[in-house]
Amino acid sequence: MTEIGPPATLDDWFTRLEAMPVPEGYKAEIIEGTVHLTSRGDSQWAITADLYDQLRTRYPRTRLKSGARLDLPGPLNSYAPDLMLIAESAERTAVGLWRCTDVEFAAEVLPLDRVDPAHGLKEAAYALAEVPVYLVVDPRQGRCHAYSKPKKDEYTVRLTVAFGGDLDLSGTPVDLLLKTHDFPRD
Repeated sequence: MTEIGPPATLDDWFTRLEAMPVPEGYKAEIIEGTVHLTSRGDSQWAITADLYDQLRTRYPRTRLKSGARLDLPGPLNSYAPDLMLIAESAERTAVGLWRCTDVEFAAEVLPLDRVDPAHGLKEAAYALAEVPVYLVVDPRQGRCHAYSKPKKDEYTVRLTVAFGGDLDLSGTPVDLLLKTHDFPRD
């Protein structure tokens, strides 16, 4: 009998995931070699769309990506940020992916149905990749957490704003004041 072990590379993981499709309404990410499925709902979409609209006031559509595979440092890490801003000079890799070193901003909207147990691991991976700004939006708590100035596997600056407040990202590569007034809270 042949035994099949865990996939050795991210490409192996994605080959297997494509063979057994992710259920509609979910997204799949690989965090330290483990597949995580998270539900996506109307609130996540509304917040992502709001962020997109605000970023579009400054950046062209071609620099904004949603749900694209992003391989990050660490043991088998591949995420699909809800929204990311890539550098103007960004180019795809030979296999068509964006380089994590070209990401200037990554935003993730947490799932409503449960606490995201991988949040700390993701924060460390984004910091290791030196993504200048990592935004976590938590509709359950009605808060946004912005992390900036990565150093090794952590961010040295943390800013938390309750929904309804303004998230000041001036002084970062994003260089915008993001409004959270219309973010739905569940």
